[in-house]
Amino acid sequence: MTSPDQKPKETAEEFLSRWSKRKQELRAEAQAPRPAQPAAPATPVPELPPVEKLTMNSDYSGFFHPKVDEALRRNALKKLFSDPHFNIMDGLDTYIDDYSITEPVPAAMLAEMKSAQNILGWAKETEKEAELRRNPPPVDAKQIAEGKTDKVESLPAADTVEAPEPEPAQPAADEGKKST
Repeated sequence: MTSPDQKPKETAEEFLSRWSKRKQELRAEAQAPRPAQPAAPATPVPELPPVEKLTMNSDYSGFFHPKVDEALRRNALKKLFSDPHFNIMDGLDTYIDDYSITEPVPAAMLAEMKSAQNILGWAKETEKEAELRRNPPPVDAKQIAEGKTDKVESLPAADTVEAPEPEPAQPAADEGKKST
């Protein structure tokens, strides 16, 4: 039983027939002749001053009337925007300055720049690192082969020695037995 609030479920065929009927009604309305709308009263073209006599303070609103010739409208706007008042740089233009530097920035100036110090800080070499780079400590190839040192990168390429394969560890005799 359905309550008065609930509508009975609509089948797909009922829905499609209702939808089709509405669509046909809308098409009929669109094709029906419409009554003619009363014509808007013709507004005359406003009296416009000559373009040559226009100034920044002139009234340009008359040039936007729909019946004003497009060429005349453009000429009036060209006259308006050719005024030096509209030629003030706002400072937000990105590429207005000349950034072509003929000489590189001196190293002393670069050293003073805080951003360069932060960016290049990781590349600074300590005195100890510089000394190790100039005079690397002697490394014995035998020690490297035996695994007693990890300084393989300090050997020249011609002196590299391949480390022997490590022998597999043998389990101790006690490890194999389980205690019960």
